[in-house]
Amino acid sequence: QVQLVESGGGLVQAGGSLRLSCATSGRTVSGYTMGWFRQAPGKEREFVAAISQIGSRTLYADSVKGRFTISRDNTKTTLYLQMNNLKPEDTAIYSCAGRTGFNVATQTASYAYWGQGTQVTVSS
Repeated sequence: QVQLVESGGGLVQAGGSLRLSCATSGRTVSGYTMGWFRQAPGKEREFVAAISQIGSRTLYADSVKGRFTISRDNTKTTLYLQMNNLKPEDTAIYSCAGRTGFNVATQTASYAYWGQGTQVTVSS
């Protein structure tokens, strides 16, 4: 069993930055593909970014490309999401997720393990 716990969310003004962390425990996740998803009020959960097992491949949603950076530290079993130039439309609950497959995936159904999420609010 894998447990995921997000942190780093908060309130920030438009143009600001936040760094989200996802701490993992239980079984090692160094062999897992990891991702970040978000869900805004009244909307479905959407893909944000994903990273392969050793970090050699990353994938981003078009809406965050060039502003967000996903990374992982397998030694510390931690996943990160650096978010720069934040916009009000980035306001959402951000969740990290893990899957055992080798491929970087964008669909929520592809991920078996989920954290509870952390709130990010961007004011205009």
